[in-house]
Amino acid sequence: MHVVLYQPEIPQNTGNIARLCAATKTELHLIEPFGFIWDDQRLKRAGLDYWELVNIQRHLNFQTYLEKYPEQRLFFATTKGGHPYTAFEYQTNDSLVFGPETRGLPEEILKLNPSHNIRIPMQPEARSLNLANSVSIILYEALRQMAFPELV
Repeated sequence: MHVVLYQPEIPQNTGNIARLCAATKTELHLIEPFGFIWDDQRLKRAGLDYWELVNIQRHLNFQTYLEKYPEQRLFFATTKGGHPYTAFEYQTNDSLVFGPETRGLPEEILKLNPSHNIRIPMQPEARSLNLANSVSIILYEALRQMAFPELV
């Protein structure tokens, strides 16, 4: 599995997601620009001592990510998604793409494959969930479907 964070803004969320990816052997892709400095202490603290366990790939923009991984199926997490995240059968090389905390994924990305725009069901009055929580929910469902490969 691949988790892709498009222009993440909050270092603590990125650090928590890096820790999640380390624990699940999931590759983490970070699309620049970031809303924080890469060596931010809050980022390091949130990731604890898991940094050496996670495979992190940084990309200058989303287009360079797409060019490097042209064969991957992409699933775009958005509150505007037409399908609940449980509606798909995930595969090993799928990419779960998440937008920045304050604005979500831009329309041009959501239009790439609208049938793969996924959402986490919630009451209509709630704007959204925390980014790290959203990644956890969707990633663990994908891994559960695959019987938690390489995890004990």
